[in-house]
Amino acid sequence: MSQPVGRPTPITNAAHFQQPSGMPIHKYGPYEAVAIPDRTWPEQRITKAPRWLSTDLRDGNQALIDPMSPARKREMFDLLVRMGYKEIEVGFPSSGETDFHFVRSIIEEGAIPEDVTISVLTQAREELIERTVESLRGAHRATVHLYNATAPTFRRVVFRGTKEQVRQIAVDGTRLVMEYADKLLGDETVFGYQYSPEIFTDTELDFALEVCEGVMDVWQPEQGREIILNLPATVERSTPSTHADRFEWMSRHLSRREHVCLSVHPHNDRGTAVAAAELAIMAGADRIEGCLFGQGERTGNVDLVTLGMNLFSQGVDPQIDFSQIDEIRRTSEYCNQMEVHPRHPYAGDLVYTAFSGSHQDAIKKGFDAMEATAAAAGKTVDDIEWAVPYLPIDPKDVGRSYEAVIRVNSQSGKGGIAYVLKNDHKLDLPRRMQIEFSKIIQAKTDAEGGEVTPAAIWSVFQDEYLPNPNNAWGRIQLRSGQTTTDKDGTDTLTVEAVVDGADTVLTGTGNGPISAFFDALQSIGIDVRLLDYQEHTMSEGASAQAASYIECAIDGQVLWGIGIDANTTRASLKAVISAVNRAAR
Repeated sequence: MSQPVGRPTPITNAAHFQQPSGMPIHKYGPYEAVAIPDRTWPEQRITKAPRWLSTDLRDGNQALIDPMSPARKREMFDLLVRMGYKEIEVGFPSSGETDFHFVRSIIEEGAIPEDVTISVLTQAREELIERTVESLRGAHRATVHLYNATAPTFRRVVFRGTKEQVRQIAVDGTRLVMEYADKLLGDETVFGYQYSPEIFTDTELDFALEVCEGVMDVWQPEQGREIILNLPATVERSTPSTHADRFEWMSRHLSRREHVCLSVHPHNDRGTAVAAAELAIMAGADRIEGCLFGQGERTGNVDLVTLGMNLFSQGVDPQIDFSQIDEIRRTSEYCNQMEVHPRHPYAGDLVYTAFSGSHQDAIKKGFDAMEATAAAAGKTVDDIEWAVPYLPIDPKDVGRSYEAVIRVNSQSGKGGIAYVLKNDHKLDLPRRMQIEFSKIIQAKTDAEGGEVTPAAIWSVFQDEYLPNPNNAWGRIQLRSGQTTTDKDGTDTLTVEAVVDGADTVLTGTGNGPISAFFDALQSIGIDVRLLDYQEHTMSEGASAQAASYIECAIDGQVLWGIGIDANTTRASLKAVISAVNRAAR
């Protein structure tokens, strides 16, 4: 059957147009799935914050082009403490004097609150373990984190060892940590232990379990003596769902599970570290290790800011204070000497900003609806559930102002421009006036390109609608007006004005001041017809100003005018003059 003339041929199979990439896909294999058909994690929800460990000062620091100086490390440590992190990995003391002396400095200077546990990392060699434990002398709460590689590629290529040899390294390392802790640390130190089979995501599950059980046999976790088993995705290999399956499998099979803190340590090689961490918590993990803004080797560790704010946005207290997100970002940028991307979730410069016209319109309407809902309930906006389109949280809750929520460029529309005028200048433009003024701004953006700042929008608005003594344009400038009302309800208006440069007195009558003014304008040859009139107060109190908006038909043109004055009648007259003057420009 032939296609009707004038109609395009429909696309029946979009996939038809995809072609082989030519890339060497034969070099890479699929990730290994986990046989766990009765998995329970998909039905879970995160209803409370996990334990958090920041590894900014170790994992994040070692990934920097220019590792932190002692001053920058201290700045980062103090920030993490202020934010509320109770477990902080502060370094790799056996790696060099810088890390060792930093750990000593925060202990000796009393910089560590008593409820904060510091953690230090070590490989499983005796001389490194001794140096690591030595760095903790005098600490109130401290954890040694020992790791060794258990993945097949490392066993075969790097260490050339058998499974039993690799398992023995973990067991012997654990025993050495315990011996040096007994020897070097006093009773003033509450001492903990953490073990990581690295790379867990590449290690056979049954072997990872075997190594962790061997480590626990030495540590002997029991009531009041937990062990932290950290299962790192040092390289992210699979979908977040498979990562969750691995955690559920381990959580089910570990003995002494009630004495184990199961910790997740995702990296972001596939770009799904946040999802992997959240699903791992749903699958039984107790703690998340990561860095602020996703610092760390290669693509970075999981982003603690995004994770915490994701909880906050769902009404779950992250137990970390993100209320001054810009201070957190600035401090992080100073310490890391790396910028946070402007589109970074929750913290980037542009993440609460809309340029798109449809987005701006929805946001403006959302703010208006929030105010109306709160007023109807006798509450403030902060006391009702947040519901503004395109804004998952209230920017004010993280210390942002509303000034940058809507910014105007060539992609913007009436809603964004109207939002700027309402937010910055308390002018709530009628919808048709929004459309009229948006065309004026659109012409400016099309001609000049780039962003139009709120200050520029206001300047254009004043020039278009609000003549003043410093910017007196148009045929008429108002000086004074007086209205009297007869017994029959007829208003008589007398206006003193400057018309075409000459002092003039205009008089007219009507069923109100505006009607009377229209009558007065007839005497100087101006034919005006009212189409719409709206007004509102711009603030509360006896001295509040009113804004009047008038849509008029003037000599075949339909134009809006605005007047602002403490006297509502005078504001209305100014609005008429605004429209009349615009018609004559």
